[in-house]
Amino acid sequence: MKKILVATEKPFAPAAVTKIKEVLDNAGYELVLLEKYTDKADLLKAVEDVDALIVRSDKVTKEVIDAAKNLKIVVRAGAGYDNLDLDACTAKNIVAMNTPGQNSNAVAELALGMMVSIARGNYNGKPGTELRYKKLGIHAYGNVGKYVAEIAKGFGMDIYAFDPFVDKAKMEKDGIKPLNSVEELYSTCQYVSIHIPANDKTKKSIGYDLLSKMPKNATLVNTARKEVINEEGLLKVFAERDDFKYVADIAPDCKDEIEAKYEGRYFFTPKKMGAQTAEANINAGKAAAEQIVDFIENGNETFKVN
Repeated sequence: MKKILVATEKPFAPAAVTKIKEVLDNAGYELVLLEKYTDKADLLKAVEDVDALIVRSDKVTKEVIDAAKNLKIVVRAGAGYDNLDLDACTAKNIVAMNTPGQNSNAVAELALGMMVSIARGNYNGKPGTELRYKKLGIHAYGNVGKYVAEIAKGFGMDIYAFDPFVDKAKMEKDGIKPLNSVEELYSTCQYVSIHIPANDKTKKSIGYDLLSKMPKNATLVNTARKEVINEEGLLKVFAERDDFKYVADIAPDCKDEIEAKYEGRYFFTPKKMGAQTAEANINAGKAAAEQIVDFIENGNETFKVN
């Protein structure tokens, strides 16, 4: 019998675990749960004899991979997978996957929610502004970006996007105005919502040169990763422009300085909350289990990331 380990320092909701178990039971697989562990040694012990591993934000390092003697596949239940050591997986012929799209709506709703909040001064009782007719730029038109656009249409926003990997005709079909460069996106749009991954090319790629180009009363919305922001440039823009605002689904390293100097011009979630909905939790967990079964039974590597 195949053994599937769900190792989650921050556990799935009980309903998600139920769905995962249903998928694995139907396949004749055994579910092993490791929840709320505090010692890495517990994870190293748990992975020793399992065939597959499902994690959330848990770190799957080379040490973990080396300890997993029978591991064939690891799935990150979510879109981002920078917590997986892909090189270590590849070296051991272990397939690494994510579950793209399963939490996209949750992240998109958070992005729009933060836009509404900052536009209303975080509900401080003073007059705010409206999103209707404002120009929204979507930096990367993937799964989350599409949902952001869909929701923003309901607010009556004027929507633009830049993504060199997406056909402009597809964006136009969706009612989005495609732009030719990232510089054009930032110089055109009062609101910019970031949806790029954090990798060697994108880390610290959004800094002073782009942010200083944004129109008056600019708001940067980051539900991606804090690492894509060049914080030195961010602080420089904050200092030079009293109309600039920043909202993010995880506080930057320079959080204390921003909070001390720029009251009312920021909002940071206390922890990364984009995928923290009941629906996203269930969807991502169930998808991870289904992808494992499909890979083991049929060799399907559709969502392989290494």
